[in-house]
Amino acid sequence: MRKMHAMPPAYAGRMDVELRHLRCLVAISDTGTFTDAALSLGVSQAAVSRGLAALEHALGTRLLYRTSREVTPTAAGRRVLARARAVLAEVDDLVREAAEGHRRLRLGHAWSAVGRHTRRFQRLWAERHPDVELHLVRTNTPTAGLAEGACDLAVVRASAEGRGFDGAVVGHERRVCALASDDPWARRRSVRLAEVADRRVLVDRRTGTTTADLWPADRRPALEYTQDIDDWLAEIATGRCVGITAEGTVAQYRRDGVVFRPVRDAPSIPVRALWRRSDPHPAALAAVALLSEVYGQAPPRRSVAGPGPRPTASG
Repeated sequence: MRKMHAMPPAYAGRMDVELRHLRCLVAISDTGTFTDAALSLGVSQAAVSRGLAALEHALGTRLLYRTSREVTPTAAGRRVLARARAVLAEVDDLVREAAEGHRRLRLGHAWSAVGRHTRRFQRLWAERHPDVELHLVRTNTPTAGLAEGACDLAVVRASAEGRGFDGAVVGHERRVCALASDDPWARRRSVRLAEVADRRVLVDRRTGTTTADLWPADRRPALEYTQDIDDWLAEIATGRCVGITAEGTVAQYRRDGVVFRPVRDAPSIPVRALWRRSDPHPAALAAVALLSEVYGQAPPRRSVAGPGPRPTASG
């Protein structure tokens, strides 16, 4: 029979570290005495002493110097104390998130939020749902942070890829052309796709709504790529290239040196709300209904956002 090796003592000790031990260390450091630490934690002084002793034993090192007058951390104690504070803060955030998650709705977007309807949506939500705080979260990913867990509901501007989400179209937006303010086209009221084909077009490869498929196969512009709205705007301001995006971008990003003109013959962009199919936020469907309202569209039916083009949310 193969002999089982004992677990190294240092590793075994780490398994014995408990949150209450860390709280004892922090409380002693913050209050300066074992007596005051016990009062702050609501336990006995003996429990605080046992907690610190257990932590020092588990870590195999002394953490505090104790005299009749003061308690001071050792060099190791200072290092452990800093990490203990960080660990306890993370745990407190975890508990708060679990307890308050249903009282906060995180709305993800990549670039444009709800465009010109953003402020109205925020105000109506606060009036109608005062018990659920609304937070806008910008995450430049294909699902605007939904797949990454950064939000509870996402606003995107194309279909969702995969079968993990449900979704609904809540509105439509026109396409606009972004160009330098001193570009000759800036004096015009609108442009056409065929004209744009003669220009160099800057595209967000990760979350952009613009692809070469907007043009016929034999009449496509030269494309360049970026991955961030600020870089996209900065490059367009140079006049070297133009961009095509949803009109929602106009309301969210006004930049000196960049103007927007409608692309009059381009198809509109559907604005979709996405949420997790298996565990939707309790307020998700109420938010979808309000999104439809501010866009002036009939409340959508719940639908599966099945396989299709990459989900996108910007230019």
